[in-house]
Amino acid sequence: MKKERKKTAAKRIINIIVVVVVVVVVVVVVVVVIVVVVVVVVVVAVQVVVVVVVVVVVVVVVAVVVVVVVVVVVVVVVVAVAIVVVVVVVVVVVVVVVVVVVVVVKP
Repeated sequence: MKKERKKTAAKRIINIIVVVVVVVVVVVVVVVVIVVVVVVVVVVAVQVVVVVVVVVVVVVVVAVVVVVVVVVVVVVVVVAVAIVVVVVVVVVVVVVVVVVVVVVVKP
């Protein structure tokens, strides 16, 4: 009887140790999986943020370039129109002066 009790007690102790080891292994695996998932999520989030920042910077740079080009084109057009107006006014004044001199003064 005593030998059987010792064997039964030893089996119980071994079973308890096995259960504890299995539980510890499962907990460690779950913790490792959670840590890996968190790291992957953080890395992906950082990459998304970097991509968004790059896209925003590119959009802002393109917008600034477009605005500068539009301003330069408007300034060039205004200057060209002003030059044309000045030339036309000078030509008209010269023609009027010539006509006045030829028609009014010479006869």
